Formats: sequence, structure tokens, C-alpha cells
Amino acid sequence: SLGYRNKATYPLKRSATGSVQAGYYQKGSHQLINLNQCPVQDQRLNPLLGEIKQDIQQLGWSIYNESRHQGRLRHLSLQIGQQTGEMLLTLVTTDLNLKDLDIQGQTWLNRYPQLVGVCVNHNPHRSNVIFGSQTYCVAGQPYLRENFAGLELRLRPDTFFQVNTEAAEVLLNLIIKQLALKGHECVVDAYCGIGTFTLPLAQQVSQAIGIEVQAASVEQAEQNALINGITNVKFQAGSVDQLLPQLTIAPDIILLDPPRKGCSPAVIDILRQVAPKRIVYISCNPATLARDLKLLCLNGDYQLTHIQPADFFPQTSHVECAAFLEH
Repeated sequence: SLGYRNKATYPLKRSATGSVQAGYYQKGSHQLINLNQCPVQDQRLNPLLGEIKQDIQQLGWSIYNESRHQGRLRHLSLQIGQQTGEMLLTLVTTDLNLKDLDIQGQTWLNRYPQLVGVCVNHNPHRSNVIFGSQTYCVAGQPYLRENFAGLELRLRPDTFFQVNTEAAEVLLNLIIKQLALKGHECVVDAYCGIGTFTLPLAQQVSQAIGIEVQAASVEQAEQNALINGITNVKFQAGSVDQLLPQLTIAPDIILLDPPRKGCSPAVIDILRQVAPKRIVYISCNPATLARDLKLLCLNGDYQLTHIQPADFFPQTSHVECAAFLEH
């Protein structure tokens, strides 16, 4: 299928003739391929891509040159709540002093009825990391609303949410079905982000705890819990290897959803020490998933009982998997 991505972030560049370009890098290079639409992006975002490039051109804002580390605008990010239709527009820039940005932000809000916020992210560093640590709202609101698993979530441009909303909800429902929850369980969601899976699971168990290293995501998760009236969940900001051993309760289930690099050896060791009855390991990298499952199943500590793949990224070679282990 096409049109599944709820978020796309485009690097910006000036062509040889001086026109503003936005698109994706050619595979294995930093050669930008200019686009006016993206087939895998939610189609409702396509009109914004070409028109905003023209606006940037007319405003005369300088475009970042990564080889010289000069210029201001680095990326254009577009995001949509696929169930609500609400949109966010975020500019990533080395310098927050963009002439008439507040006026232009309001112009965009007036032009696009579904656009609820215009933000600017400050990234002055010479780095391939897209977003910097500070994001400011210049028009409208700094979040969009999305309906997920019967909940209302607020999504900001600089925190993580699965890019394929429909596939993520399907996988969540399959996980809940496979776990066959009774309602008395304590669940720990490691690498919990904004509570995307923590909050729906909390509604079906006695207690839920989310651990997340990004403080902004924890703040957002707490807000999402408050909005939905979910009171049996707590979120903690910090690394999994530091916080998991400090838990004062024995979790029945630990949900893992680490970055592509997988779990560190320290986290694997801690999991074997904490020894929850069940582990659900969600991964977008089959290689690191296989590595970590092998370590967890070493000496027969855990048994792999089920693997559920999910096509989060159609038209690509990437696949998401949920692996279920029992002690």
C-alpha cells in the first residue's frame, strides 16, 4: 500500500539555479532528489510540500549547506493525525531569527484549514541528527491530536510516534490478544516513548510503568494519560539499564521496543535478573532482534513461543516484529 506514513521530514537544498528543493537523498549518498509529492506519505500532506518550498523561496530564507555548515533552514517536517486529519508543520533551522516567521506561520494556518500548528526546531550543530533539543511553536499549537486504540493522543513534532498508525494499532491488538491479559498483571513498558502502547495496555492490567530516556516524551506520556483519565500508570525518565533494577515491584510482563541497535548487554543482563514471567520484544531490526533473543534464551532461561511480523513499511525491505518469550 501507499500513503501510509503519517510523518515525513525532508532535507532542504538550493539547486544550481538557486531554487529551493526538498526531497530525499539518493540511496548511499547525500545527493538530494527533489520532490513535489511523496507516494508513501499521507496524500493529504502532498499539497503542502510544493507550495511551502515556493513560500521559502519568496521569503528569501537561507538554506543550510552541510559541507560548509552555513545557512539556516535544514529540514521541512510534515506530520498528520491520520484519524483526525490535524497537521503540524515544523522547520528545522540553525538560527531561530527567520524574518517574518510568525507572520508566515499564521499565513500557513489560514491557508491550510487542517494545519493546527507551525513549529521551529533549533539545531545549530554540525551533525546528521535531524532535530535539535529545543522546539518552539510560532503559530497555533505545538501538537496535533490523533485517535489511537480508542484513546486521544497528543503528538509533538520532536517526539517519537510510529509512522504507520494503522499497522501500529493492528500490532498492538495482536499483542493484547496473544498476552490474554486477566487484569491483575503489572506491565513495564521499556522504551515507552509517549505511551503509545503503555496507555492501551494500562487499561487492561492492574498497573503499568513506562520507562523512557527522553524527558520530553515522558512529559507527553503523562499528559496523554491525564487526557484519557488513565490513573494506574506511572512514567519514569531515564535509561532502562538504570531504572529497571530500581523497580520496587516485580513485573509480570516487560514490553521492549528499543531503537534499531537493540538492547545493550547491560539491559539483557538486567532482564535475566528481574526475570519477568513474560517478555514481549518489538523490533524493527531482525538482526539485532535475533541477537538479543539468543542471549535471553541462553541456558533455557526463556523460551520463544511466538513471533508476529508486521508490515510497518510497505514498499521497503524493512519489517517490524513482536517476539513473545516465557520464563
